[in-house]
Amino acid sequence: MAGRDKITVLNPMGYPPKVAHHSLAPRLDQLDDKTIYLVDCRFDDSELLLKEIQNWFHDRMPSVRTVFKRISSVYLKDDPATWEEIEANGDAAIIGVGH
Repeated sequence: MAGRDKITVLNPMGYPPKVAHHSLAPRLDQLDDKTIYLVDCRFDDSELLLKEIQNWFHDRMPSVRTVFKRISSVYLKDDPATWEEIEANGDAAIIGVGH
């Protein structure tokens, strides 16, 4: 009888969310005297990556000001205050996701 039993299986893939297309921000012509935010999204080891990037700028492009900024929560939650700060005070941002 075991060969005749039926098993119901659910698809674990679920339904993908709708994704809105956004264009990339315009590229800066140069970085001298610009402020670059290094945003830690609290994903595995992103802080380590961004600190290395910050050191690279310090050593090789000292006229570039870097601001290390950690988002207020985990990477799964939006942080509008951080994005507003970057828009108001920064010229560009590097979003770190680690690994």
